[in-house]
Amino acid sequence: MRSPSLGIRVTLITISSSIATMAAVLVLAYNGLVRDFEDVLTQRQLLETESAARIVDQQLQIRLEALKAFSAFLSDGDNLLPLPELKERLGRQPSLETYFEGGLLIFDDQGVALAENRFVPGRLGTRYADRPHFREALNRHEAVISRPIIGRTTGLPLLSFLAPIISDEGDLLGLAGGSINLAESGIIPASLSENNREIFKVLDTEHFAQVDSLTPGTPMPPLPAPGENLIIDAALSGVTSGLVTDKDGRRWIYATRHLERVGWLFLSAEPYERVTGPARASFANFLLLSLLAALILASLSWLLARTATRPLENMSSKIRAMVDGASSTRRLKPKGPPETRNLARAFNRLMEEREALDTMKDQFVSTVSHELRTPLTSINGSLKLLNKQAAGPLPEKAQKMVEVALRNGEQLQLLISDLLDFNKAIAGKLAIDPKPIHVTEALERSAEGNRSMAAHYHVSLRANHTANDMVALADPQRLRQILDNFISNAIKFSPKHGTVELSARKVDHQTIRFTVTDAGPGVDTAFIPHLFERFAQANPSSHQAQSGTGLGLAICRELAHLMHGSVGYYYDQGAHFWVEMPRQEFTQGAGS
Repeated sequence: MRSPSLGIRVTLITISSSIATMAAVLVLAYNGLVRDFEDVLTQRQLLETESAARIVDQQLQIRLEALKAFSAFLSDGDNLLPLPELKERLGRQPSLETYFEGGLLIFDDQGVALAENRFVPGRLGTRYADRPHFREALNRHEAVISRPIIGRTTGLPLLSFLAPIISDEGDLLGLAGGSINLAESGIIPASLSENNREIFKVLDTEHFAQVDSLTPGTPMPPLPAPGENLIIDAALSGVTSGLVTDKDGRRWIYATRHLERVGWLFLSAEPYERVTGPARASFANFLLLSLLAALILASLSWLLARTATRPLENMSSKIRAMVDGASSTRRLKPKGPPETRNLARAFNRLMEEREALDTMKDQFVSTVSHELRTPLTSINGSLKLLNKQAAGPLPEKAQKMVEVALRNGEQLQLLISDLLDFNKAIAGKLAIDPKPIHVTEALERSAEGNRSMAAHYHVSLRANHTANDMVALADPQRLRQILDNFISNAIKFSPKHGTVELSARKVDHQTIRFTVTDAGPGVDTAFIPHLFERFAQANPSSHQAQSGTGLGLAICRELAHLMHGSVGYYYDQGAHFWVEMPRQEFTQGAGS
């Protein structure tokens, strides 16, 4: 797997750290949003219950004040008005009757009903002083409102209002009373039970009944049994607000407000989804903005990383160009950030030392080669004379030793010649004389010159005659040297009775490619990048590799460059070594 570049790594590190930070911020933001929306919803529930309690309390207070005003007209300052006059005044209260649809009454100072505006059997003459709100009004001489009660004669859930009738001396003369039927009074605002909330209840904490569910003609419905409705249980626990989970696993936010004067508890509850829903919507918007910010940050990180690593990439490209020989310069310009400048200086120093070592090595090889070439030529000449028995017949063992010495001497002389040619080629001192060459003749002569070697290895060698009219511009001797090297390698590595084929074709209007093809196994894939380097051998353990110098292909490459050509290799059902030369239009004077 290819390792990512430094720029990509810097970008990934920046993006990863940003994503991690952003994820932490998002989690904290979401939790904060949920808490904020939960607080907002709780406050809204508290405000709603407070508002409902205030509205009901105002309705009660309006009725109580109206009754107090009416009580002031029921005495002459010292005593209650006569009964007929009391009845007359009761009959003249249409506005007050709208407040007390349950009826208006007048009681004496003992709590006995004296007069009523609406006849109810058994009510007149009944003494009510035993009821708590009557005792409070009689003892304290103050207006009071009862807790919800069940009427003795009506059996309906009622609220009773009492206002004292006081003499000018401050004595209690009697009581003015009024009652409302909770099932019909409309004292609880209808707007509280609209669909703007899931649950709104008014609970009577004294009778454990549900006031808001009253139906005309029926008693107050009792509250659910403990454990049946967990929301009502939470409200009655005394905790004014909180979070509760019902029996179905649904979560609710609730708030309560207690109206002390009537003992009612106002309960408002909404599902927790109304918290998480807006929170999710707000979070989605925040997440979208965060992703957009992350995208911008990633783009900026990539641009900054590219800016930071571009000098290194440029430096790498220049170094590759130097290694491949595609660049004439051998130095890097120290520019950019300090790290890049230091790296360029270090590379330049390394190149200087390497060039000095290469120069020293080349001089040493050239000197040694020249010094060895002359005596080796004499030694090989003497060995050839001895091998041809110019000095007389040799014993059989001596003859074999001379043959071995001559073969090794010729191999050594070939190595020295290759070294000298290679040094001259890379120094640009090798003489090159380009001429127009008929491609067909060049192929035929190369094939003819190597047929004896092919026969020795039991390999067929043939030239493909499909390029009759093509002319290349090259040095005939050096082109032959390249082709001979390719052919000798192909013969060595071809299987017995295999075929080595020479061919040429036009690549484009300016280039001709000469190709030598064999049926061998080809070059190992891992070795291909080093194929044309000096002293490089794909399989140094093989017999064929040991018989070579390891400089042949390197010399071919240098010779091709000197003739403005190139060399290469590919495998396609056999090994294919090729050399490309400039093409020249066919002329009558073209030769080899």
